[in-house]
Amino acid sequence: MSETSKNLDPILVEIVAGTLASIEAEVETAIGRTSRSPMIRDAHDYRAGIYDAKMRKLTGRSYSALVQPVVRDYPIETMKPGDVFFHNDVYRSEGGIGHLPDLCVTVPVFVGEEVVGFVQAFGHHDDIGGAVPGSMPSHATSVYEEGLMVPPIKLWDAGVPNESALKIMTRNSRMPDSLAADLDAECSACLMGAQRVSELFERYGRAEVEAAFDAILDANTEVFRKEILAKIPDGEYVWEDYAEQDGIDDPRLYAQRITLTKTSAGDGVTDAHLTLDFTGTSPQAKGPINHCGNYSDGNFLAKWLAPILRNLADTPERMAELDVNEGIIPLITMKFPEPGTLLTPIFPAPTNARTFVILRLLGVFAGVLAKAVDGRMPADQETIRYTGVYGEDLDGKPYLMREVLGGGSGGRYYADGEDTIHVVPDSRNLPTEFTESRFPFLVERLGLAVDSGGPGRHRGGLGYEKHIRMLKDANFMSIADRSILSCWGVKGGKAGRPFRITIDPDGPNERNVDALSDSEPVKAGEVIRIRTTGGGGWGDPLERPTDEVLRDVVWGKVSIDGARDDYGVVVTGSEDEYAVDDAATQKLRASQRREAGDEPFFDRGPGYAQLSGGKSHADVDFV
Repeated sequence: MSETSKNLDPILVEIVAGTLASIEAEVETAIGRTSRSPMIRDAHDYRAGIYDAKMRKLTGRSYSALVQPVVRDYPIETMKPGDVFFHNDVYRSEGGIGHLPDLCVTVPVFVGEEVVGFVQAFGHHDDIGGAVPGSMPSHATSVYEEGLMVPPIKLWDAGVPNESALKIMTRNSRMPDSLAADLDAECSACLMGAQRVSELFERYGRAEVEAAFDAILDANTEVFRKEILAKIPDGEYVWEDYAEQDGIDDPRLYAQRITLTKTSAGDGVTDAHLTLDFTGTSPQAKGPINHCGNYSDGNFLAKWLAPILRNLADTPERMAELDVNEGIIPLITMKFPEPGTLLTPIFPAPTNARTFVILRLLGVFAGVLAKAVDGRMPADQETIRYTGVYGEDLDGKPYLMREVLGGGSGGRYYADGEDTIHVVPDSRNLPTEFTESRFPFLVERLGLAVDSGGPGRHRGGLGYEKHIRMLKDANFMSIADRSILSCWGVKGGKAGRPFRITIDPDGPNERNVDALSDSEPVKAGEVIRIRTTGGGGWGDPLERPTDEVLRDVVWGKVSIDGARDDYGVVVTGSEDEYAVDDAATQKLRASQRREAGDEPFFDRGPGYAQLSGGKSHADVDFV
């Protein structure tokens, strides 16, 4: 730390930190209120971040992209007030952009003529061209099929928009008006945010504010080292999990492996450090499930994974207080395999479904930590999948509706998982009133998918069940994983239910739709039933108190059959007056305990055997 940092008023540090968080929230609010597309305005699938002149992320409310690719192509000394930079090129983003629909805007912050920081936003936009509406072709074999690639460019030059660049982008989009409006919203919001940050410098002085930046990051480093890393015993731990298909080849196990090494000076705290080695990850896929993680020393991926560490905090309340900013980077070293894997794909490998990798890695990191800390981590969750319909509306105009439906989070050592949550902060499903007024369908049901949460002493959260009845012929699309493999349970907990799409359920044309689908025809009058994943369970479900199981039955989260089969609880009576048959329950639970064998630490569900050649678990699943 500098002398200025050492002598800095701690109250000023709190003021600066609070102001940055407020500015970040203000930028996101401005985008949400002025954008046009459902994915940005209604689903809130976008993020903002604030960085210093060293490209270090200062805020931790949201994850965000990286400034490095902009500075690489446009050195800081060449930037001018009013400049706005843009990019979405996955391979030129230094790992900060995962697929082409994520459009990124970056605005430098100035004090006088010198850059002192950056405000950045990126969001998932409706369409940037490519082979299918929505720019996420599930069967792509090349990034060229996925849409328009834009390396870092200057979208505004000293306050003057580059109209030619905007024309090119909107011309390549099937939704040009919403694309232009969303970009304008993001540019305007980031320019406003840059002005707010500049005012912070003017108010307190450059030396003091930059010293406060250092203090904020240093404090984050020390908090995680002393409170979090101290909970992990020194040693080496290995675990892996899998994606199930890539849209091209037949379903199989696409491994993502982490070897976690925790080192310290011997007390668990001094010089505490983590090394994440991804050796053992499968070769890159032919289809679009690859993720470019091996850029900028894995800077983006480290900050993406680090929030999992917060689960080791002493209490849930303390966990909620911990942000992840650039201060986490000194504590984690990332080691990648040679180019040509799911995490180190070689251009032009497709990437639009890269969530199959980066979401799975959250679970792999949680799993390998669970092995290190005797299960004191949540079970698995899968809370992003893209579903939607497109066609012509009742007036004959083309439309595209997509939403990102969440799922259940994993059970925890102290509580059940949460229902229908989303890994993207503040994101949500599209409101029924909005979609029915804008698109030619009716939402006939939106509720919880009964029995979807993995059984456990602490049950996994439930996924959605949504029924959409089409009023006009259309095409259904889905980019989703966990339709074969389930969200795993831990320490005796069982896996949750997988993702399912059924068209015309109980009708003459009932059929299941593949989780990777670009254009499944749906006739007017047919219903699309979407059931999203349930989180894995934590702990032995036979240890769950019977009154909690009964409560779940009363609430409609667990069926009577599920209570009996999954929890060994015999529920009698009718919907108006359910009760537990204690004698029958004791007998059933005793029988189920006798039948249970030497089970692994992780339960992957029945889908694993389908793809593993009959094996019920992986070699790494025992502690």
